[in-house]
Amino acid sequence: MSDHQIQIIGGGLAGSEAAWQLAKRGFKVRLSEMRGSGDMTPAHQTAGLAELVCSNSFRSDDAENNAVGLLHQEMRKLDSLVMRAAEVAKVPAGSALAVDRDVFSAEVTRLLTALPNLEIVRERIDTLPTAGLAIVATGPLTAQSLAQSVLSVTGQDSLAFFDAIAPIVYHDSIDMDVAWYASRWDKGDGKDYINCPMDKDQYLAFHQGLLDAPKAEFREWEKDTPYFEGCMPIEVMAERGLETLRFGPMKPVGLDNPKTGRWPYAVVQLRQDNKQGTLWNMVGFQTKMKHAAQVALFRTIPGLANAEFARLGGLHRNTFIRSPILLDRQLRLKSAPHIRFAGQITGCEGYVESAAVGLMAGIMAAYELAGRDFAPPPRTTAFGALLHHITGEAEADSYQPMNINFGLFPSPDGKVHKKERKAFYTDRARAELDSWMAELGFNSGN
Repeated sequence: MSDHQIQIIGGGLAGSEAAWQLAKRGFKVRLSEMRGSGDMTPAHQTAGLAELVCSNSFRSDDAENNAVGLLHQEMRKLDSLVMRAAEVAKVPAGSALAVDRDVFSAEVTRLLTALPNLEIVRERIDTLPTAGLAIVATGPLTAQSLAQSVLSVTGQDSLAFFDAIAPIVYHDSIDMDVAWYASRWDKGDGKDYINCPMDKDQYLAFHQGLLDAPKAEFREWEKDTPYFEGCMPIEVMAERGLETLRFGPMKPVGLDNPKTGRWPYAVVQLRQDNKQGTLWNMVGFQTKMKHAAQVALFRTIPGLANAEFARLGGLHRNTFIRSPILLDRQLRLKSAPHIRFAGQITGCEGYVESAAVGLMAGIMAAYELAGRDFAPPPRTTAFGALLHHITGEAEADSYQPMNINFGLFPSPDGKVHKKERKAFYTDRARAELDSWMAELGFNSGN
């Protein structure tokens, strides 16, 4: 469609969500995605829209006690494409929302392709558009040419961090005579996670193996790039202390081993990664170890002695902009307000957060195209808290990627007991979101 009203650059979670919000409102959208045109990122494996790279989990779906669960709920109220597709692709994960990544990507593509006023074009965009409305949602793996174009317009240095990918194991290679199904504290249906127990000696040997294993070598320009705390390679966590893993991804608390009736000293958990239950993701085992070392060390884990891997762990460089000083409250680039940014390139972190910012960018652009005033959601909502952090609340000089969390929400005006604080935040957010939607005359169909 040569007469498109807005161009979206990037067909990941944020770009797909923004395209959905605009096209379903009748605006003509050109969605440009370089994968499928002969180009590929260092981390993606397919040309599918909204491909999930690091994990298949959207984390907690608990809207009463968890900030990301609250964000799920708010996205559903605003007719999120990602939440629609997740419902179709959902796999068991206790109180979390996890999906079959192939089914998820296919459903996103199906829903977008069905929109007659949306054109999906496989093309690489090397420079920022000089005219016409656009949303840049190229994610943390933005092509170098476009990144340089962003720098030339903003005049600011981009920031970067490393993001590590966890291995995936074939289910039929897991020894279920050693491992067992259970969720922590028996949440879920009892088969949401596979647990591989370790005694003290096994854990100590495994910890030493992580320290000794050969790691991926960094290029000169990558050496000073910080890791994101929420996606830390397991061997880097191991370097922080002998007990760090036992209080993190290998925490045994709440997991009764049916073979002993007791909690193990440490545990490795695997989460279902596809609908058929044939693939299982090693939870929290993002790694930069070399592939041969991964296979050798992970097969020392009880229950994984004969493990076969559908995917080994990996590492890629992520890039994001200094959003607190570059973007206005509606995600527009201050120096070129016809351009909005959305998703992880803004410095939000996580699948859900990326999609949420894309959703908001799409709605903001839709209101602008319609000539209607748009007031951003209150900071007391999950949407508002995330947007405020990105567009000015965060300290620009030390700006780092951030997941949604209750620390981004305004504190209670009065005294609220610590045990009641989460309920206070979620109750207040729901009420404020409903009021905001009513004031704007907004519903999922407009």
